[in-house]
Amino acid sequence: MNHLAATLIVALGLMIAGCEKKSEAPSGSGTTESPKAPAKANAEKPDAAAPAGGHHGAVIELGNATIGAFNVRASRDQGEIKAGGDAPIDVWLTGSSDKVLSVRFWIGTQDAKGSVKAKADIEDPKEPNHWHTHAEVPNPLPPGSKLWVEIENGAGQKTSGSFDLKA
Repeated sequence: MNHLAATLIVALGLMIAGCEKKSEAPSGSGTTESPKAPAKANAEKPDAAAPAGGHHGAVIELGNATIGAFNVRASRDQGEIKAGGDAPIDVWLTGSSDKVLSVRFWIGTQDAKGSVKAKADIEDPKEPNHWHTHAEVPNPLPPGSKLWVEIENGAGQKTSGSFDLKA
C-alpha cells in the first residue's frame, strides 16, 4: 500500500511541475500593432523554422511585433479559445540587450478589464528569450479580444502590444 501511495505522490508532483500558472491583477498599458509573422525568432537567427509542436499540440503562429525595445514573436498551441478556459502561450523576445524584469500575458481588451494577467516564466534556461505561461480566457470573452503581451524592463518601464488570436 505504501508503494502505491508513493507512486501517486510522485505522479501528482510531475503533473503539477508541468505548466504552472501564475497570475496577477490587471493594470493598464500601451499598445503596438502586430505585423506579419515570420517563423521562429531567436537572438542569432530571427527567421529560423518554428517548432513542430507546442506543449499541447500543433503551434499557431500569431505574428511579430515591436514592443518597447524588443522584437516579439508570439504563438499559441492549437485549440479553441474558449471563454473560461486557458491558452498555452509562448513569446520570444529579441533585438535588445535591455534586462527583462517580467513578461505578462492576458487575453481580452487592452485595458485588461475582466482579464487576468499571467506572469510568464522562461521556458528553458538554455533559451532565455523564450517565455511561456497559460493565459486565462475571460468569461465572457469580449468581442475583438487579442493576446496582449506586457514587458517590464530593468528600469521598471512597462510596454505592451497585441496579437490577433487567429481563432
